Amino acid sequence: MNFYIGILILLNTMCNRTIFNFNSNSDLKDWEIVNDVVMGGKSFSDFTLNSDGNGVFSGKISLENNGGFSSVHFQFKKMEVHSESKIVIKLKGDGKKYQLRVKSNSKTYYSYITYFSTNGEWQEIVISLKDMYPQFRGKKMDQPNFSHPHLEQLSFLIANKKSENFILLIDKIELL
Repeated sequence: MNFYIGILILLNTMCNRTIFNFNSNSDLKDWEIVNDVVMGGKSFSDFTLNSDGNGVFSGKISLENNGGFSSVHFQFKKMEVHSESKIVIKLKGDGKKYQLRVKSNSKTYYSYITYFSTNGEWQEIVISLKDMYPQFRGKKMDQPNFSHPHLEQLSFLIANKKSENFILLIDKIELL
C-alpha cells in the first residue's frame, strides 16, 4: 500500500510544472510592465526582485486622466494544459484584490481572467483554468471559459477603481 501512495505522490510531483520560480538570480527580462499610461493615465509600477529573491510588483494607481490600472505580463514557451489544469501561485499581497490573466496565444487581443484577494500573509492561490472567463478592456465577452490546449502568457493586474499604492510579492508560479 505504501508503494502505491509513493507512486501517486511521485506522479503528482511530476505533473507540477514550473511557470516561474523566483530567486535572487532570476532574470526578469521577459516580464513586462503595462500601465494605464498607454491610454493617457498616470499610474506607475515596477517589477523587481527583493533581497529574499521574490518578485515584487509594486506601484501607485492613479485615477487621473481616466486611468486606474497597472499590470505585469510574463510570456513564456507554450505549455500544454488540459481541462483540469490549475495555476498555483505562492504570493504575499497587501490585502488588496488582484486579477490573474492568461492567454493561450499572446497575440490574442483578449485575456481570460479571474480575481483573487490577498490577506497580507503568504498564501497559496489555486486557480482552475476552466473557471477563467474571457474579458477585453474590462468587459466580459460572450465566449466560453478557458478551454485551450496550451498557455503562453500570464499577467497580474490591479484595477480596484481607486487611487492606491500596492505591493504584491511572488515566490513561485506552477501549473498543476
